[in-house]
Amino acid sequence: MIEPDRDALRSAFESAVPGYDGLRRKLIPHFDAFYGTALDLLEEAVGADEFRCVDLGVGTGLLSEMILKRFPGARIEGVDFAPKMLDAARERLAIYGARLRLSAADYATAPLAAPLDAVVSALSIHHLEDDAKRRLFRRIHDALRPGGVFINADQSLGATSEIEDAYQRRWEADVRRSEIAEEDFAAAKKRAELDRSATFADQIAWLKEAGFRYADIGWKRHRFTVFYARR
Repeated sequence: MIEPDRDALRSAFESAVPGYDGLRRKLIPHFDAFYGTALDLLEEAVGADEFRCVDLGVGTGLLSEMILKRFPGARIEGVDFAPKMLDAARERLAIYGARLRLSAADYATAPLAAPLDAVVSALSIHHLEDDAKRRLFRRIHDALRPGGVFINADQSLGATSEIEDAYQRRWEADVRRSEIAEEDFAAAKKRAELDRSATFADQIAWLKEAGFRYADIGWKRHRFTVFYARR
């Protein structure tokens, strides 16, 4: 993604920090299935073992908190390039002490601390341009130990303009049923203008191209998609 877009993205999400977590369930239809599938896939890969994990685009720490609660052996590095998001994550996750480390960096280019047992991300990688996604997938593969897992709970683009239009209509209908405030809905749609989503088929192909032994989809509802890849 070109630098002006990165600046716009940082500004958009930093301005959204107040009230950000409270809106997650309203803006993510089937929130529990979406995040729950990511956690179930992680458990399938790591079991009850201790493991090292990086959370790309940690934001306010929502996914990292779920992992730290569910997996006592998890040690996480959360990476984000928005300082206010990291401040919120730091406050939220302070109780986990040395099990969590937060890093201010742009994960699109920053090195990953190999070898890792798992890399996770939620609703972040779709902001990268396609070439940057492909490069990131290769770097994630190379940072994982053999058998390591990459789980990306994210968005995918409709394969045709008609399908994408349907995704948008269905999402708007779901969100309106949540009785979200109009100003919050308008702000979310404005942030969505910065999305650079790719189809799920392209992303699966790029994961395989990156060298993953296999890549699949663990759950999907319209554009919300949980990707799963093992090295």
